Amino acid sequence: MEEIKRFFAAEDLFARHNGIELLEVGPGMAKVSMKIRPYHFNGARTVHGGAIFTLADFAFAVASNSHGNLAMGINTSVSFVKAATGGTLYAVARERSRNPKLATYTVDITDDNDEVVAIFQGMVYRKKESLIPAK
Repeated sequence: MEEIKRFFAAEDLFARHNGIELLEVGPGMAKVSMKIRPYHFNGARTVHGGAIFTLADFAFAVASNSHGNLAMGINTSVSFVKAATGGTLYAVARERSRNPKLATYTVDITDDNDEVVAIFQGMVYRKKESLIPAK
C-alpha cells in the first residue's frame, strides 16, 4: 500500500493543487482530506460542488487502484446533502463490488463534525496493466 500512496502523492497533481491529502489507503479503500481555503468557495460562500467532487473523485481513484491494476472511472454521480462552509472535509471511499473488469465504490464526504456533506458513487473499468510500471 505504501507504493500506491507514494504514486498518488507524486502523480496526482490536480489533487495536490487543490490541497487534498491522502491520509490512508488499504485494499479497496482510501481516506483523504481537504482543508477548505478561500479558493474552494462558490459565489454563495459555500464550498463549490466541483471542489467536493474533486475530493471524492480522488478517494475513489486511490481506492479503485489500490489493488495495483490501473482502474479508470467510467461512471460517477454525486448527491450534495448539506452545504459545507469551512473547516476540513474528509472523503472515505469503500469498495462495494469487484470483478476482473468492473468495480463499484461509494464515497462518504463528511465535515469536521462528521456530518455527511455529500454521497458519491462510482464505477471503474479495471485494466490488465499495472498502475505502477516495473522498473
